[in-house]
Amino acid sequence: MELRVLRYFLAVAQEESISGAAEYLHLTQPTLSRQLMDLENELGKKLLVRGSRKVSLTEDGVLLRKRASEIVELVEKTESEFWGTEEAVAGDIYIGGGESEAMRLIARAARELQRSFPNIHYHLFSGNAHDVCERLDRGCLDFGILLEPGDLKRYDYIQLPVRDVWGVLVRKDSPLARKPALRPEDLRDQPLLFSRQTMGRDSLSTWFGQDYASMNIVATYNLIYNASLMVEEGLGAAIAIDRLVNTSGDSQLCFRPLEPLLEVRLYVVWKKFQVFSKAAAKFLAVLQEKAGESAKQTA
Repeated sequence: MELRVLRYFLAVAQEESISGAAEYLHLTQPTLSRQLMDLENELGKKLLVRGSRKVSLTEDGVLLRKRASEIVELVEKTESEFWGTEEAVAGDIYIGGGESEAMRLIARAARELQRSFPNIHYHLFSGNAHDVCERLDRGCLDFGILLEPGDLKRYDYIQLPVRDVWGVLVRKDSPLARKPALRPEDLRDQPLLFSRQTMGRDSLSTWFGQDYASMNIVATYNLIYNASLMVEEGLGAAIAIDRLVNTSGDSQLCFRPLEPLLEVRLYVVWKKFQVFSKAAAKFLAVLQEKAGESAKQTA
């Protein structure tokens, strides 16, 4: 398979049209159609269903779209690393993680580095720990941000001098909002929204104790913003991390921490024996410096 043809296939998958993709790629429609048929013959699989108005993917086509996206992304990342090996430090840095206030520390390091090296560019990927680790292992990310308990044995890492606080996102007119903190018995029989990433996490299941198995989970979520809209509409209360949703001013929501207090540490991780680009190495050095400064301030 040629990289060029994989890019053609991805364009068709995005446009859902051979003519639209041909226009985007500045190719003739017959040329693009021939390239796609050659790709199907090479793989021995039908990848596209050609309808009268749009093109859809077969099951094999969906799989190839995923793999082709990974291949193209990795090639582009590799190219950017070599482009950045000249005297001037430049290139792309890929960072993945879940939603966390710890991203502020990442942002401060990036801002500091940008002053000296404006040709470094950052690409953020939001996802759960499984998604982040999968991309790290494939080489599509330089760094990942993981909450404990993560599988740190597989990676080199630094611990960030911040901790995330678990609690409950509720409407301000909810009876739960009248309490300064919430205990397991306060949440018994309450309709709850739970992050899929934290389902079964040891720290939360331990906190809930025997009530964990009987929780009334009405919905699960991946990222908190959409979950916060469901809380606003009265579907339930969301088990979440503090400072991810604005609860000030006219917001209908408020955050109540768990009692006993439940905090989690955060880590920036990277593959063992990782050979960094100049840009990524500079970023790690600045991040370690910023983390040290922040640790001194909070000590």
